[in-house]
Amino acid sequence: MNIHEYQAKGILTNYGIPTPNGSVAYTSEEAVQVAKNLATSLWVVKAQIHAGGRGLAGGVILAHSLDEVKNAAEKLLYKNLVTHQTGPKGQEVKRIYIVEGCDIEREIYLSLILNRSINRLSFFASASGGVNIEEVAAKTPELIKTITVDPVAGVQPFQGRLLSFFLGLETKAAQQLHELLKNLYNAYIETDASLIEINPLIVTKQGDLVALDAKMSFDDNALFKRPQIEALRDEDEENPAEREAKKHDLNYVKLDGNIGCMVNGAGLAMATMDIIQLHGAQPANFLDVGGGATQERVKAAFKIILADPNVEAILINIFGGIMRCDIIAEGIVAAAKETNLSVPIVVRLQGTNKELGKEILSSSKLPIIAADDLEEAAIKVVQAANETV
Repeated sequence: MNIHEYQAKGILTNYGIPTPNGSVAYTSEEAVQVAKNLATSLWVVKAQIHAGGRGLAGGVILAHSLDEVKNAAEKLLYKNLVTHQTGPKGQEVKRIYIVEGCDIEREIYLSLILNRSINRLSFFASASGGVNIEEVAAKTPELIKTITVDPVAGVQPFQGRLLSFFLGLETKAAQQLHELLKNLYNAYIETDASLIEINPLIVTKQGDLVALDAKMSFDDNALFKRPQIEALRDEDEENPAEREAKKHDLNYVKLDGNIGCMVNGAGLAMATMDIIQLHGAQPANFLDVGGGATQERVKAAFKIILADPNVEAILINIFGGIMRCDIIAEGIVAAAKETNLSVPIVVRLQGTNKELGKEILSSSKLPIIAADDLEEAAIKVVQAANETV
């Protein structure tokens, strides 16, 4: 689950991490009132959407007067902001964040994430912070330093010194960095975060570290024990299909391709997506119905896939273990009869009750293309999609 910048900064502030003063507004009048309450002559008006690249897209505006604050608010609010992460349609800005300006001496990139290659939390830092960090990572990875945290020992002073030396921090900021790293680590653990990113972490002209921007994501599976975090969810920022999938305990992620996928098991789903690409098409989604899915859940999954207008064909790839093939087949038939089925379906069933599942599909009289192995299924679904174009 993602949250807005102002919400992330609220959490970080509670953990002793310095951030600029500011508040959220939903109208231009509220924005002006917020600006009046800040003891500054320079304000930053920031669009609040769950996407990066807001600065490059015009979603971050400097204002030197209250009139400029109002104009910036009117420019951003209830308009679609298009960034490299939103897609061409963009995302509607329904709230803005007005913060006091800072005297910036330099910008740093800092993030904390689970490093899955070693199964430990790692800090990633670069002296080349700011809007172009993706380019830094792609072209000059040597400018990014990784510090791995031992879960028993926690963040150690020597790690702060190593990072300070790498970043070229002066004494005051270097002394603050170790405490900031510890606080970030505690915030990550105690909120069940999956990512904390500060870009940029600035050094002010007074030599202090300040989190000028912040992004936090959280483990969906831990939200049941973090109601205060779940309360921060903004459903307007979530994909409607992904939101519907959550209601049915489905693992669904919308993608940009044309082949809808319904699979049981995350590993099998990844393999299915890979082989679709191998044969010249792109998956339209990741969808794992799980090992213990019911007929109702399968129906819901099928309807979510069909609701995507980009889907030109569907590949259903099931290995029946706990999940029986006949249950999948019954769900497919029920969903197909309740919807206007207008795209070809390729089904590959293996495992428990495979023959019964095939019989259910065959007797349904639906236009289903059978396949006996995964590669055959991928070839057939890509061919079927090409024929519908």
